[in-house]
Amino acid sequence: MQDPERKPRQRGARRAGGQPTVADVARLAGVSPMTVSRVVNSESYVTEDTRTRVQQAIEKLGYVPNLAARSLAGGQQCKVALLYDNPSSAYLSEFLVGSLAAASSENAQLVIEQCDPAEAASTLVKRLKRHRIDCVVLPPPLCDDSDLLDQLRKTGWPICQVATGQPAPDAMSVSIDDEAAAYAITEHLIGMGHRKIGFITGDTRQSVSSQRLTGYQRALRDAGLSVNPGYIAPGDFSYRSGLAAAEALLGQPDRPTAILASNDDMAAAAISVAHRHGLDVPSALSICGYDDTALATTIWPELTTIRQPVAEMAEAGTRMAISATRDPARTETPPQRVVLDFQLVCRNSASAPGKQA
Repeated sequence: MQDPERKPRQRGARRAGGQPTVADVARLAGVSPMTVSRVVNSESYVTEDTRTRVQQAIEKLGYVPNLAARSLAGGQQCKVALLYDNPSSAYLSEFLVGSLAAASSENAQLVIEQCDPAEAASTLVKRLKRHRIDCVVLPPPLCDDSDLLDQLRKTGWPICQVATGQPAPDAMSVSIDDEAAAYAITEHLIGMGHRKIGFITGDTRQSVSSQRLTGYQRALRDAGLSVNPGYIAPGDFSYRSGLAAAEALLGQPDRPTAILASNDDMAAAAISVAHRHGLDVPSALSICGYDDTALATTIWPELTTIRQPVAEMAEAGTRMAISATRDPARTETPPQRVVLDFQLVCRNSASAPGKQA
């Protein structure tokens, strides 16, 4: 029998003087404690109506999740958002390998979000907030998106730009020296005897594109060669843009004896166009790429290219973002800048200029 002097506890009330618990939130929202846990951890299998009621209960009670308990329960105390909008699947695959490795070893959860170019940056950030994101990793081209960076910095989340040529003052970054890398591979072609070297540019939205072009131009000038504007064709890092650029370069009466593309996808497209024109690579036309993704060794001939350690850059950037999330004094120190080494990888797609067709 119920004690007549004992008043029933009101729905949603909590123990006097105590912190609200998962059970308190569950009672107020009219759901099970397991459902509350799923909402707190941004898991699926929860309807939007239920999620809204739980979030409203959390706000009304002032409930704060126990981060240590969440760590023991699922290791989800840190959520890293990896945003992507890249036309190169080979590059993205390399990037994912590195980010996943870092998230796994750091006991963090990686949330992968594709960015629609038509979506406003503010809308994207609102979506990330619903996921309870703690930090953000930005691969190219999003690492150079000023609107997105402006919206993200308002959240206070740690941000790491990967493969940017222009790090934001308040963001961490991981990169290589893209101008030096483009200089090195252009110098390599000049050393083989090439004097007419074509160049396929990258996406103008990305700061590294201008740096690679600058490196190519500087190498020519340092060798006493003029920069021929007709040997520079626009690309955007996609295979399709590489096809159009290579057609423009090889359709000239005085065509180049070598082509340097700003990534491996466009270099692979240039090889395809060369074959269509009946040009043997490399005896009639040398072609070089950039990045050294898996594509570089799955086409024929295999690409001479710049090895950009994409997976290592992604892993370093993800670790930096996670570390900053867990560092209470991070705002008191300058953002970390990391520059990794590149490597010129010589394979079969480039040689001394031979008899031109």
